[in-house]
Amino acid sequence: MSDLTSHSRRRLLQAGALALALPAMALHAQELEDLDKVRAAGTLKVALYKDNGPYSDGKGEAISGVDVALARGLAREMGLGLQLLAFDAGENMNDDLRNMVWRGHYLGYGPADVMLHVPADKFLMRQNPQVLLFGPYARETLVVFHDRQRLPEVRTGDDLASLALGAERGSGAASTLMGYRSGRLRDQVRIFNSGVQAADAVLQGEVAAAYVTRAQAETALFRRQADAARFGLSQLGLPGLSDNGWPLGMAVKSSHRALATELEAALQRLRDKGELLAMFRSQGLTLMAP
Repeated sequence: MSDLTSHSRRRLLQAGALALALPAMALHAQELEDLDKVRAAGTLKVALYKDNGPYSDGKGEAISGVDVALARGLAREMGLGLQLLAFDAGENMNDDLRNMVWRGHYLGYGPADVMLHVPADKFLMRQNPQVLLFGPYARETLVVFHDRQRLPEVRTGDDLASLALGAERGSGAASTLMGYRSGRLRDQVRIFNSGVQAADAVLQGEVAAAYVTRAQAETALFRRQADAARFGLSQLGLPGLSDNGWPLGMAVKSSHRALATELEAALQRLRDKGELLAMFRSQGLTLMAP
């Protein structure tokens, strides 16, 4: 065999070997994008909302709340370090999932390995096929938090007429309250930067009631050590909002199912040991089953 023929044969054999290796290399690269990559890094990157008390609130390393405690617990159960990626909420949940889960922000922030405090909603996942929603850990509900001395009971939106009301800026609760019956309550609604501040205004007598989440109302009560018997947390179904609230869960890239499985197992261990319940109770909150 000539040197030229031998050289050509070696080239063909090398090319064939490379072709056989490419699928395995691609599979390995895909695995490293999932749980193996997180384990190799030794750190779980968790996306949390800023200014989202009582779940995640505070600046820099001082951030605290239920979701912060949950992130620490998940990382510990997985034998990993923790990196928190706190971020400002976007225009809608689709923006937040894009920026913090599957693509990353155009300014170079993110994505994280997992995002907490995501509504575990099938419709939301259909809108965002790039993400996998899983692991519900609590249920969030809206309540009318009211001073019983000024508003003994709440059965319909009409019971709120002629009273000073509070709501959180940019929230669905605020929009629904102000739009009730073509704006009947609009002039009565005072907008606060957070739902906790709106609930606190009820305790301070600035408003008679606030339409906020149960967690925000309980946080205000807990921080003030107020007499809970004087204040009501009444559920009120208004058009456009779910009567029974929504489950809070986690989100990862849709292809990262191994990571999701490991996170869900870690969450279950926290639940079984009573640690998840303790996280809520330490903040004065009721843990509602998702």
